[in-house]
Amino acid sequence: METLRTEQVRKIRFDKSGYYFIALMALAFAGFWKSYFSKFFSGTNDFNFYFHFHAFMMVLWVTLLIVQPLLIRKKKLELHRMIGRLTYVLMPVMLISVLLILNSGMKAVPAADLAFANVLFPVRDFFFLAIYFSIGVAYRRQVQIHARAMIVTGIVFIEPALFRFVGGEIGIPIILGLLITLIVLERKQKQGRWLFPAFLMVDVMVYLLVIFEVPLSFLDPLVRWFVKLPLT
Repeated sequence: METLRTEQVRKIRFDKSGYYFIALMALAFAGFWKSYFSKFFSGTNDFNFYFHFHAFMMVLWVTLLIVQPLLIRKKKLELHRMIGRLTYVLMPVMLISVLLILNSGMKAVPAADLAFANVLFPVRDFFFLAIYFSIGVAYRRQVQIHARAMIVTGIVFIEPALFRFVGGEIGIPIILGLLITLIVLERKQKQGRWLFPAFLMVDVMVYLLVIFEVPLSFLDPLVRWFVKLPLT
């Protein structure tokens, strides 16, 4: 029997990613337990509609990230496609919920404290979700690209929950370590290999802006304009 001339490339089993997103759901509850979920039990819940709406949309999206890969594992492809079409509505509504909670939250901030630096991470997350979801839709028939793009939308949700749970000093190395591990595991892939490095590069840039306190005050007028919009 003739030996293979090229080494077989080991692919990441994206159909198993649903199990990992179950851990993400648990992390989200742990990260937001003290500041949000526990208040339902203590009777101190004083959040407005926009906050609850955004929390509901986040939970719904992570639930889909769990369900969709499991449907592929169970060969329920038609149901997977049907739910996938629902995300064409779900993700825009999710993005609207981000804008609403930002607009509502910043209206309560004194005008002197309205600065782009204070909304850098939510703005970054908004564009990450929009861009990577669009990539996932555009390449929905190319599994390797589609799956990676959807996984990135899940990683976007990891950061705020993780930072609340363990703090930024520990959370940042964990996120960077996760992305570097995925990149190393995928170093021999031909399709979609660029998605995780692109995410890592922008993430590092944002972290450096915060760590070195790079002045972003030239964008403050944009924040003040956004706050004045009658969205909430």
